[in-house]
Order: sequence, then structure tokens, then C-alpha cells
Amino acid sequence: MKKIIVEIKNKPIGELFYEESSNTYGFNYRSNDELVSLIMPYKASTCLWRGHLHPIFDMNMPEGYLFEILKNYLNKQHEYINDFLLFSYLCPNIQSRLSFRSEFSDTPFNSIDLNDVLQNDSEDTFVALVKTFLDKNAISGVQPKTLALLRDKESLTTKEYIIKAWGAEYPRLAENEYFCLKAVEKSGVKIPNILLSENKKFLLVERFNYDKESKEYLGFEEVSGLLGKNKEQKYEGSYEQVAKTLYRVVTNKRMDMQSFYKTVVMSYLLKNGDAHLKNFGVLYDADMTNIRFSPAYDVVNTVVYFFADRPALSMFGKKVWFGRKELIKFGVESCYMSEKLASKSYDDCMKALKDTITELQEYNAKIPAFETMGQKMIDTWNVSLENKTHKELPLEIRRNWR
Repeated sequence: MKKIIVEIKNKPIGELFYEESSNTYGFNYRSNDELVSLIMPYKASTCLWRGHLHPIFDMNMPEGYLFEILKNYLNKQHEYINDFLLFSYLCPNIQSRLSFRSEFSDTPFNSIDLNDVLQNDSEDTFVALVKTFLDKNAISGVQPKTLALLRDKESLTTKEYIIKAWGAEYPRLAENEYFCLKAVEKSGVKIPNILLSENKKFLLVERFNYDKESKEYLGFEEVSGLLGKNKEQKYEGSYEQVAKTLYRVVTNKRMDMQSFYKTVVMSYLLKNGDAHLKNFGVLYDADMTNIRFSPAYDVVNTVVYFFADRPALSMFGKKVWFGRKELIKFGVESCYMSEKLASKSYDDCMKALKDTITELQEYNAKIPAFETMGQKMIDTWNVSLENKTHKELPLEIRRNWR
């Protein structure tokens, strides 16, 4: 039986295996010195997970664009495909608190100049990046994206970035996400370091699971994993459930629940219908202490692509675009905030939205190619300024887009 050795700081802590006959994944701890996940306490017997990889491993599995590339590649090589083979292929190159050894040896990666990527953001460049770093692409999400090691000549450092691209199906997606993430940052929530390429075709997102001071990789777990769910279940659940899960595990509850609350409010205001269970997470130190809400990531105005889109998860049992009254109620009842703090936090988010609208108007004037998409984003955000609940956006907005 093939196994994957799981290590922390080069010390083996257990083995992951797959039993094909029962479609079951198993993990055996070697000792109780280190834990692989916040939801996997030490046990002498095998930790079993039927039908899917354990959540701490499953969260690294690619979806959509990358999954199709890797699936076709591995099918040609092995004439079969399953999650264990795919994870075995990718896991030796995962850079995280956990490291892995499988039947596939590590592939050395050369870094690429950061400025070259920022200035040459063509489709050919993206395809070349995917091919170069194919073995390294243990990142989830359906959007065309790839991991890459980019070298900054000025700081003399090499960092790992997620490079996101866009095609005809989701035009101007890099700029869309850039402005949405910057809006979240304006509200007072941490985001990763992000860069927009010269021709606005790539969004570069620096990986945030590395502590520059300790020079160690931080632990990171998605809320989906903390709930014991896999990638196919990312739309199952509620924001109340996410809040409850985060409150249970984070160390600084007041600060982190406020950050989570603002992230949710901004998703409603920005009309991000893809804030699902995999798009919230926690970071923790190598010894599993100081558990905190991770920087916000994957925030996009989805309504400009799917007009009738609604929130990814439910709130108060509904998937509608709630306004001020209901969102403040959510802050008080689910995020353990006082009404005064929830109200102030909501106002912070509203100010961030207004400032971003102004910024986007100025950007539209400078970048005519973005004006149509930019105006659609502003139209949807103007609805949020009403502070009212909408099941979906008023139809007259869509009529104006034609």
C-alpha cells in the first residue's frame, strides 16, 4: 500500500494512505508530539475519512482550471486518476506548516523575475507559468490561477505568489478582485499583499502563511475543514455557523470576530456571491497557538457576471442581500459584538465602499477599457448605499447595462 509521510519541521508525525476497495482515506499518528489539524486530535487508532481526503489535506486540492490540466496530465502518465494520486503528485511541493514525502520526488523550481511577470501579462506568459510550476499547484478554486516563485530584484527576496488570470467568461476579473480587496482593506481588515500587472490581466497575491520574523510557515485551515467538510460542500452552511466556528477557535475573540464581521459585511456591500466556506480561514503559529482570523482573500463582485447571484451561504435562513438593520443584527447575535460596535463596524464598511466608488470612478476615467465593467460595479454598489435588503438587484440596473 502506498503512503504519504506527513512531517513537521522535517520530523515525520504520521502516514496518510488510501484503501481503494472501501474508498477510505486513513491517517496514522506516529506519536502525540504534534497534531496535523485543529480538528484531528491524537489517537492511537487510524483516523478514517470515507470518500474524501481528510479536510486538512483536501483543502489543497485544485478545482476547475488547474484540476483539468493536472487530471489530463496524470491520466496520460498513469492511466487513472483519484485524489490520492493527485495529492501524492502535488504534496511534496506544498509549502506550509506541514510538509510531505510521497512516491514522487521533489522537483526543484527556478524563480522568475517579478517585474517580468508584471510587465508581460499575456496569455502565453500565464500558460508558461502554469507549465513551469505545474507540480506546485496545490491551490483550490475554479478561477484560472497558478502558484509561482517570483524574485524581487529590489528586495533580493523570492516569494510565492498566486497569479490569477481572466478570460472571456469573466472579463476584467483581475481589476474586479483588486478593487474589492482594497475596499476590504479600507474597512480595517487585513488582506494579503496584492499587485496588479501592467496590462491589468494578472492579479498577483502573495501567500500569507509565512512568518517573516520566525522564518517558519504558519498553520492555515479553512473554515470548511474546521467543519469537517470537503470542497464539494463549500456552499453548504450559514454565516452564523462560520461565526460560531471561528469564535470557538480564535485566541483574540473580540478583534477577530470584528474582522470576520467586517469581511462578511463587505461581501454583502460589494456583492460578492462567492464568500463560501473555503473563503474564510484561520492562521496559527507552528505550535498551534495564537489562532487568528486569516487575511481576507478571494473577494470579487460576482453580480456583474451573474446578475441574479446571491450570497454563497445563508444568513437568518435566507440567501438575500441584507441591508444595514439585518447585518447589524448578525453582528450582535452571531459575532458577539455590542450593538454600538456592530453599528460602528458597519459604518466603517460603508465608508470604505464610498471611498472605493470614488476611486473606481477616477480609474474608469483613466482606463477606458475598464469603464463598462467599472460602471457595472458602481451600479451594484450604489444599491448597497441604500442600506436596504434586496432579494436580488433591481432589474432596471440590468436594463441599463444593455
